[in-house]
Amino acid sequence: MGAVNTRKIIDMKGKEPIVMVTAYDYPTAKIASEAGVDIILVGDSLGNVVLGYDSTIPVSMEEMLMHIKAVRRGAPEAFIVGDMPFLSYEVSIEKAVENAGLMLKAGANAIKLEGGEEYADTIRQIIRAGIPVMGHLGFTPQSVNLLGGHRVQGKTNESKEKLLRDAKALEEAGCFAIVLELVVESVAKKITESINIPTIGIGAGRFCDGQVLVFHDIVGLSQMNLKFVKRYANTYEIMLDAIKKYREEVKSKLFPEEKHIFE
Repeated sequence: MGAVNTRKIIDMKGKEPIVMVTAYDYPTAKIASEAGVDIILVGDSLGNVVLGYDSTIPVSMEEMLMHIKAVRRGAPEAFIVGDMPFLSYEVSIEKAVENAGLMLKAGANAIKLEGGEEYADTIRQIIRAGIPVMGHLGFTPQSVNLLGGHRVQGKTNESKEKLLRDAKALEEAGCFAIVLELVVESVAKKITESINIPTIGIGAGRFCDGQVLVFHDIVGLSQMNLKFVKRYANTYEIMLDAIKKYREEVKSKLFPEEKHIFE
């Protein structure tokens, strides 16, 4: 397993942009690792992307652990962060520490959890157990029902001030970095300038210390059209075309050819 190196991540603040990519299985983790990304996130977004749920809420600890193990096998030297799924840390601090520990046993180097100052004590106890924690503010998918959908955060003074308070609380609790999701760019910039740990943006503009995107969005395997995503390939069409050609060749008896046959 790759050595935990949160100090290196913190030291990148203001010096070198941090590149984080989600990966959910052996092949995507292998590709992300070979591409040289700084952090691989096994996000609970796997619920939407690979398991077909309509949100991240149904994702279980068992599912997260299975995918963390697969990602570790694909990227044995990578710095891997595991997402704490819904109700894996909210019920009690004891349960949070236990579940965070299971993620490290499965192969993660650190965990990520959603929420602000209300989870500061939970974060402190997880860190006290020797488990590094990455925070997550702004749009927090597990709270989608409270937030009223996928809404950009930081548009009002009240929202802006809360985000700033939460970011400082997470830093004081010991987080080594904070993901800012769907946050107004000017607010994300203010947060980034106000704390001494890195911010990693997803739909939070140009002034965060790093960026994170979902692997399937980057390569065009997902069909979601999100404003903050840049598609660098159209893998969906390539794969669809390949399967269509395979089907046509089997139907017309062009496959298998003689070179595919064992005498």
